Amino acid sequence: MPKTLAQLTASLQVTQARGDQQVPILAVCDDSRAVKPGALFVAVPGYRVDGHRFIGDAVRTGAVAVLGQSGHLEEAVRRQGLPADLPRVAVPDSRRALAQVASVFYDEPGRHMKVIGVTGTDGKTTTSFLIAAILRAAGHQVGLLNTVAIEAGAEARLNETRQTTLEALQMQQSLAQMVADGCDYAVVEATSHGLAQDRVRACHFDAVVLTNLTPDHLDFHGSFEEYRRAKGRLFQWLAEEAVPEKPGRKVAVVNADDASHEFFLGCAPDAEHWIYALDAPADVRASDLVSTTAGTRFRLLAPHGETTVSLKLPGRFNVANALAAASVGLSQGLGLDEVRWGLESVSAVSGRMERIDEGQPFVVVVDYAHTEHGLDTVLATLRPTIPGRIIVVFGAVGGRDRPRRFGLGRAAARLADFAILANEDPKFEDPVEILRDIAGPLEEAGWREGERYHLIPDRRAAIEAAVRMAQPGDLVLLAGKGHEPSIIIRDESIPWDDRVAAREALTALRQRSPGR
Repeated sequence: MPKTLAQLTASLQVTQARGDQQVPILAVCDDSRAVKPGALFVAVPGYRVDGHRFIGDAVRTGAVAVLGQSGHLEEAVRRQGLPADLPRVAVPDSRRALAQVASVFYDEPGRHMKVIGVTGTDGKTTTSFLIAAILRAAGHQVGLLNTVAIEAGAEARLNETRQTTLEALQMQQSLAQMVADGCDYAVVEATSHGLAQDRVRACHFDAVVLTNLTPDHLDFHGSFEEYRRAKGRLFQWLAEEAVPEKPGRKVAVVNADDASHEFFLGCAPDAEHWIYALDAPADVRASDLVSTTAGTRFRLLAPHGETTVSLKLPGRFNVANALAAASVGLSQGLGLDEVRWGLESVSAVSGRMERIDEGQPFVVVVDYAHTEHGLDTVLATLRPTIPGRIIVVFGAVGGRDRPRRFGLGRAAARLADFAILANEDPKFEDPVEILRDIAGPLEEAGWREGERYHLIPDRRAAIEAAVRMAQPGDLVLLAGKGHEPSIIIRDESIPWDDRVAAREALTALRQRSPGR
């Protein structure tokens, strides 16, 4: 049965309602180009375009009702000459209302399964995969929404939206599909953008995780404090969005090695706290780490006891991700054996420390590292395993704050031997200017163009140059793109895959030098 406009907006703080509030709603849309007959159009003030400008288009396409923001909606209706009796509702914040309306439209799927949210600067995707693997090892049906994959019940596909956190409508639709397919858990990766824009509001989280926090996205948030506050919303919502149908414990999992962990625990004071760490005192810890390029073996120490884990993912940072996931599993009542089985079942995560092997006498690794901390961590993990040089190919996204670029340059100068600076997603910025920003810290460290680094904006040419210069014992790290399926130049999304480009470059190298 379709819901009425009144039913969809019953939980909202409505400042004004006009027209027939009992009109049945057959769809909810926030893009006038996607409106279907019988839809409710939600007009959201955007960062570039105000959705209220398109109310008339939406109504002409078939929208039967509109939800908009106080101070915008009535002016838009008047200016666009729309009928005075058009069913409509005004609210203080239509972006926030969109998430709540979407949840109600899809029968509040977060009420019908346990939802786990994962946030942090680095490690979110890997941690979410590990959590899902642990829950599946214990026999649970699990849905997953992260940077790489959308696994909603029986549907599993790559996330090609270029959004780690889906928009509110797609988020609730995906959660509803999980419920329909019998999932009893959903694991959701939550970015600072997604949290600040209320995309994951009304998901009714049961457990939330912090991986770590380093300065990022300051162009959007303005300061590290605002960035941290956006991440903290995920923890605050544990109590704010609690519902009677889900009376179980609320769980907050934090990394005690991160300086902000007390802030996040303070955002969820009434939750059950689980603390993990590699170095600091914690509930869940690791000892006796033995690392290779193929993985890490360690002792997992927990309040329930201890076990030995052979993780197929290399690096201390992946052990930290494993501890985060183990903490979630243990908080859900799983045993150590189930946690270990789940962790050991994950052989790789797409675009994360992914090795590309075409028989070449050097190592090629693709990784998503695109922050100073992320690149530092990956390079520090790889450095002890490589007898030769590390050649890193990377760039920076256009439209972001310049300090992010400087940080990437500093990371490369500290731990790489040679850098080839190439396009990542320059968008509307001059690609060479972006690369010059990255090169600044390299120059300050004494690197010189042509001697220790090259600027080759064309990413394919940059990868080809890297594999041509690599010698036996070297490592080529392709950083920043990971699993991403495109490069964005101006407003054009060009199909791209670092892994495919690397294999093609290696194949061409072998054909040119068959005896190498």
